[in-house]
Amino acid sequence: MTTSSSAMSDTPNESTVPESDAVADGTVAAAAPGKKAHEMSLVECADQLKARFPALFGGAPKPLKLRIQVDIQERAPGVFPKSTLSAFFRRYTGSTGYLVAVTRAKSRFDLDGQPAGELTDEHRDVAQQELTRRRAITENRRAEEEKGRRERSALLRDFERTTLTPANFCALKGIPADQLEAVLAQARQEAAEQPAQPRHPHPREGQPRGERREGRPGQGRGGRREGGGGKRPPRA
Repeated sequence: MTTSSSAMSDTPNESTVPESDAVADGTVAAAAPGKKAHEMSLVECADQLKARFPALFGGAPKPLKLRIQVDIQERAPGVFPKSTLSAFFRRYTGSTGYLVAVTRAKSRFDLDGQPAGELTDEHRDVAQQELTRRRAITENRRAEEEKGRRERSALLRDFERTTLTPANFCALKGIPADQLEAVLAQARQEAAEQPAQPRHPHPREGQPRGERREGRPGQGRGGRREGGGGKRPPRA
């Protein structure tokens, strides 16, 4: 993704770090009392930010006020090492949750959770482009995984039906002989993990055997007309 330097220069390190690197809410440990600032980890940094500024960091991600690190150092002098704080925000603003928040919000927020500056369309567009890129990567990966499962399933089905020796089967399928067992084992495991398909009963299923359908109105069972015994009147 190509972005202009002016679009991101004023943001608190809104980089495109993978979501897996983002600090998860509610999973951090409390910082130990008396911990030296230069020893603070990213986990401890996240915990301290949530504890000191819960209106901004205690819930779902919110777009951050520009130069928020300056405000943090003024409100909590000597608590957060600059390098640790910068590293934390690189991950925080690169998380998918934060990018989604940027695309939906109209303003940024300060340490007290109050609106603090307009969020420009340019920043929203940059965030949306990154989300689109990540979504495409995820969809392509899922498509490749599904394709691999189908191919392994077909290979297992063919192997169970073939009369060829394993060596000849591998030669026919173009599979290295030393990989055949591993591929088949994976296919069997994937088949076992597939949910059972629901069985739809036939419309007549459950109807008592031998039950006759009722005749049309005016007819008895078997289709005979009631009252006449089924005989025609004699001709004159």
